[in-house]
Amino acid sequence: LQEIPGVRNCGSHIGQAFQSDEPYGVDFGENWISINPAVDYDKTLASVSNVVDAYPGLYRDVQTYLRERVREVLTGTSEAIVVRIYGPDLDVLYAKADEISHKMQGIPGLIDAHADLQEDLPHTEVEVDLAAAQAHGLKPGDVRRQASTLVASEEVGDIFRGGKAYDVHVWSTPETRNSVSSVRQLPIDTPGGEQITLEQVADVRLAPTPNAIERVNQSRRIDVGANVEGRDLGSAVSAVEDRIAGVDLPPEYHMEVLGESSELAAAQQNLLIYGGAAALAILFLLQASFGSMRLALLLFLTLPMALVGGILAVWMGDGILSLGSLIGFLTVFGIAARNGILMISHFQHLEQEEGEPFGPALVLRGAKERLAPILMTAGATGLALVPLAVAGSVAGHEIEHPMAIVILGGLVTSTLLNLFVLPSLYLRFGKSKRVREMHTQEA
Repeated sequence: LQEIPGVRNCGSHIGQAFQSDEPYGVDFGENWISINPAVDYDKTLASVSNVVDAYPGLYRDVQTYLRERVREVLTGTSEAIVVRIYGPDLDVLYAKADEISHKMQGIPGLIDAHADLQEDLPHTEVEVDLAAAQAHGLKPGDVRRQASTLVASEEVGDIFRGGKAYDVHVWSTPETRNSVSSVRQLPIDTPGGEQITLEQVADVRLAPTPNAIERVNQSRRIDVGANVEGRDLGSAVSAVEDRIAGVDLPPEYHMEVLGESSELAAAQQNLLIYGGAAALAILFLLQASFGSMRLALLLFLTLPMALVGGILAVWMGDGILSLGSLIGFLTVFGIAARNGILMISHFQHLEQEEGEPFGPALVLRGAKERLAPILMTAGATGLALVPLAVAGSVAGHEIEHPMAIVILGGLVTSTLLNLFVLPSLYLRFGKSKRVREMHTQEA
């Protein structure tokens, strides 16, 4: 990785410390790569992906730190789509995870479909012989505590020196625990002062043990994850749901699709609910501001036209609607609403305060007087966002870049709407037909 032009530095770690925020085994590692801002980000990222893909037999995922944090907060995993299977038996979970993983691998747009790395590893298993332990006056807990201290150590104190704390452990010598036969010969103290070997009171053997057992709400689970490339998330999720619908699960087992997809669906549903309530509130506020439901509906129904430029900008880009895009649409909506309110209020001011009669002259004068403020608003906002748009989708701009693209595109259509479309519609629908005829006769 360090030989790739544009990679400034690279560091890695394997596993994670005990009781850390993200405990992992030695089967997991992360490489942290810093890219020089002066190079082509997309080209450098492609080179990094090519290097990583050259190592077979590894599951790997190249992503930014922000994207990983967001995904792990949502579902505890770093994949865009996660099929989570619940059930009591690990062997059944492993089999169903492999079946679903194979079904997902043929879906267009899905990459790196895989089941969780949950494997059986050889572990030393000690099963106490209750009758033999009782014959020596030992309880099962006595055998367990002594054997675990000799094999895994036990903390018995602390030493404080130079402002640092050092744990003090009691442990056996390495040769005492380096094989199963050595563990069988571990000395166990009895209440009578006698010392016996572990194999006299327990069965010591190698047995397969899961490297991880993960639970949700007291139920064991395993994840099948995948990322999405070259396809929108919603259609990819629909394809996954259709493909896994035929998977037969035994009783007490069920599965669900999680990840960014489920959060996006929930966000869209909440957006519709709260957006509907906000739209009604906006309509009533416009009516209170203009003193006319006709004018309130006129502006309210034209505001979606301001978003056309943002929609075209998304379509001309990657075609994916993201969180940053949604923020951009809300910003454009607010700018268009502000300029529209000021435009119509200015028309009313000219007619009611300055005596300008309703007609083309009123609309032309009002539009000319509002030209400079509208262009200044659009220009200042656009210039502030140009650096984010030009920088591209580099690390750290996962939200700002699509937001800037949408706002820049929306500013064009919202400006045209407020300067040309809205004045024309006000002239046509701002007054009732009877009032317009009266003004025409007076003129």
